[in-house]
Amino acid sequence: MTPTAVPTRISRTPAQIGALLTLTGLLATLPGCASQPGGAPGMATEMAPAAPATFANPAGLHVNPPTPDPRVGLAPGLFDAGEAIWNLRLVSTTPPQEDFVGTSNSDLAFTGNYAIQGNYDGIQVWDISDPANPVSVVTYVCPASQSDVSVYDNLLFVSGEGFGGRLDCGDQGVEEAVSHHRLRGIRIFDISDIANPEYVANVQTCRGSHTHTVLKHPADDDNVYIYVSGSAPVRPADELAGCSGGMPDEDPNTALFRIEVIRVPLDNPQAAAVVSSPRIFQDLVAPPTHGLSPADLEELEAARARGAFVIEFGGQAQVLPEQFVRPMLDSIVAERGGEGPPTAADSTALRDYINQMIAQMAGQAPGDDDGPGPGPTQCHDITVYPAIGLAGGACGGYGLLLDISDPADPYRLAAVADSNFAYWHSATFNNDGTTIMFTDEWGGGGGPKCRATDPMEWGANAIYTIEDGEMVFQSYYKLSAAQTSLENCVAHNGSLIPIPGRDIMIQGWYQGGISLIDWTDPESPVEIAFHDRGPVNAERMQSGGSWSVYWYNGVIVNSEIARGLDIFELVPSDILTQNEIDAANSVVLRQLNSQGQPIFEWPATFSLAKAYLDQLERWHGMTASQVAAARSALASAEAASGSARADALSGLAATLRGQASGAADSEKVEMLIDAVQRLADVG
Repeated sequence: MTPTAVPTRISRTPAQIGALLTLTGLLATLPGCASQPGGAPGMATEMAPAAPATFANPAGLHVNPPTPDPRVGLAPGLFDAGEAIWNLRLVSTTPPQEDFVGTSNSDLAFTGNYAIQGNYDGIQVWDISDPANPVSVVTYVCPASQSDVSVYDNLLFVSGEGFGGRLDCGDQGVEEAVSHHRLRGIRIFDISDIANPEYVANVQTCRGSHTHTVLKHPADDDNVYIYVSGSAPVRPADELAGCSGGMPDEDPNTALFRIEVIRVPLDNPQAAAVVSSPRIFQDLVAPPTHGLSPADLEELEAARARGAFVIEFGGQAQVLPEQFVRPMLDSIVAERGGEGPPTAADSTALRDYINQMIAQMAGQAPGDDDGPGPGPTQCHDITVYPAIGLAGGACGGYGLLLDISDPADPYRLAAVADSNFAYWHSATFNNDGTTIMFTDEWGGGGGPKCRATDPMEWGANAIYTIEDGEMVFQSYYKLSAAQTSLENCVAHNGSLIPIPGRDIMIQGWYQGGISLIDWTDPESPVEIAFHDRGPVNAERMQSGGSWSVYWYNGVIVNSEIARGLDIFELVPSDILTQNEIDAANSVVLRQLNSQGQPIFEWPATFSLAKAYLDQLERWHGMTASQVAAARSALASAEAASGSARADALSGLAATLRGQASGAADSEKVEMLIDAVQRLADVG
């Protein structure tokens, strides 16, 4: 091989192979590094930028956050960082178990009294029946980044995408370029005895599983379906038969430009298998990107000045860490039989090789610059909402709306793109399925994207209403407190909280902490609570913060990448009453996977009726005298029992019906009437 030739296989020694696979894994498993940048005129809706830093409150919701913002200037530290909290109560903070200290925690799933926390080295099960004192049930070591987790009944599903994951759960890794010991796909465990998970099956896929989504379809009681999103390069056919990384015009069976659907028979999970590979990206083209922020440009120029190795990925320049560059340059020197330090020609050869690898990951032929490139080759995350038959696909450069009426054959209804978005990462529907929120993981989760100079439309949420099968842009929401350059911060995972009559979501922002968002008015989302800590490290960027934070049966559980597990509770305030919190806590789930979104249904309780009355009072949906009279009548009914209670409630419902048509918020009055009448019906 001449010094300037592009190597067909960079490395020969196990250490050199490991360096290359680690780099490939770095590019693939950093979510933003698997992206197609945002914005596509013609093929999707091009969004006009929102006014920077102007995010109005919902009409009538007067929010008075602390001033100055206490999140700014917090002291650094791993387990002793400064903290700021508003309208939440921190119930407990539990550090990682010994085996997982120093390894990233990832996503969460819930079953019964248990929180299951993914970790790049396996899974951690916590008993959270006492939220003030979570108890470790099992620390199950089984490395495979990024170990996203989901549950259904007694089955646990775990994603594996990294090149070091092994079928036997060993921690020695896999150094060979082709190996039949490697796991890239979905692991399946039986957790009938949750303290002793039994590894019962796995399903290998061509690109591994970065994330996955479990779909229990209402019309199929025999199976569950798993939608697999894998963003790593296509594995060799020698490792998994049938895998091809060719372009569609070269190979119509290419593993690019598709997702995988796995069917899992509930009575025989060992028979789980891929049953379809829907090509939901048909005809999408690569949308334009917004480029680098002022702070990023400054850092990039400094890197170039010191001779760093800069590559192009996703249309943007990125600095390749030295720990990945040096082993591969040494490999090229060894490959050509040379001695001494690498030459400029060796650096050129390495750059050409990486560019070819990146082009394949993006589904683009090297040097192909004739017209717009192809659109996304994979989704990052898919949220299914079985109750409404829809899914939201966050797919690199696009947000997709999918029809999932046939669980094995989802198809695209609509696609949107936005030049303010770099990487469509995840999606959440509101409870009635009329609105969807997408997140933008600009920078891949490893960068500080909440600095004071970073645009408020970048690394934010985008909210769309769903109108006649199309998605219509409404607004952006981004964490308002500026974070430092030592804190990885960008929009990440969260879930709805079942506050009746409102759309309220808790969301993680990595080292930006967690933010409680009211997006009942999709044009004017507003923050109503938060918690944050200072940087993990005072001297350098070190990953940490909230990977995901979800509401589950009255508590808010946060997977902290470096610090373990946090549990919070809502506290009443002038913008969220105790009645609203009590009504939310009346919703009890048996299990929760946030990417398999449940529909919230509220039991008949006095808290529910009182919550609607609180909202009618807050937003002047009825006159003050009508609210006072209804509140008094409701209190009298609650104090009564038997037929007296039922008669009092029926009388109140009748009175409210007479007032509904003339009320300022007749829709909310109808919700109140329904709550009161259901109470009357149960006596």
